[in-house]
Amino acid sequence: MQNPPQKLGFREIAATIRREIVDGRYPPSTVLPPEPELARLYGASRSLVNRAMGLLAAEGVIRPRQGRGTIVTWLPPMVHSAARYSRTAREHQGARGAFDGEVRALGLEPQHEITVERAEPPIEVADALGVARGEVNCLVRRRRLLASGIPVRLNASWFPLEIAADTVLEEPAPVIQGGVKTALTDLGFPQVSAHERIIPSRLPTDAEAALLEISLERTVTEIFHVGQTADERAVEVTTTVAPAHYLVIEHDFPLA
Repeated sequence: MQNPPQKLGFREIAATIRREIVDGRYPPSTVLPPEPELARLYGASRSLVNRAMGLLAAEGVIRPRQGRGTIVTWLPPMVHSAARYSRTAREHQGARGAFDGEVRALGLEPQHEITVERAEPPIEVADALGVARGEVNCLVRRRRLLASGIPVRLNASWFPLEIAADTVLEEPAPVIQGGVKTALTDLGFPQVSAHERIIPSRLPTDAEAALLEISLERTVTEIFHVGQTADERAVEVTTTVAPAHYLVIEHDFPLA
């Protein structure tokens, strides 16, 4: 006499859906079948499927959206390394910066939501750029970056007004082929070195969580990037905030 088939628990259901997402059955930004259909598919109760979906949502693999159903938000992690800042990477096949090339390599469509303004920089940014504190002396390009509708990164790039005012950097549309580093090069400020401080894991602010469409319990990675010219002048500070599970940090360095 055969033993009856073992019923799946919610963790096993979550593991199965996660594997099918990673394997491409449910690609990024697509809608998962509704819970009753998943319950029939896995021979489980709807309550078990609901618990499995809650687990996947907590991991950042899926995200319920009002009026649309449950969206697949899993993406292969993008590698953050020095190589992404090369001009070749930034301008590959007409890319508008490294992010465009990275997202297109995943078969997804990069999207930019950009605002530009003249503003007073935070103290840390002012000090890094060598400008006076407490003055409106910088241009900032704030960008919410998406991959096929999935928010994956918040960037804010700061430049001294004396080099960025009334230039392409002040145009709000994402028209800069190669990104802001190429624009600065064309303006006569090529960067030859950069310094980065990386906070690999912290909780997001309310505003960051809302813009990235993640829960307040999901951790984010923060990168503080300072680009310098050959005479060691800092001409760009870019801060990046991204859900931690979307980034892998890789750095090469010499060993004495």
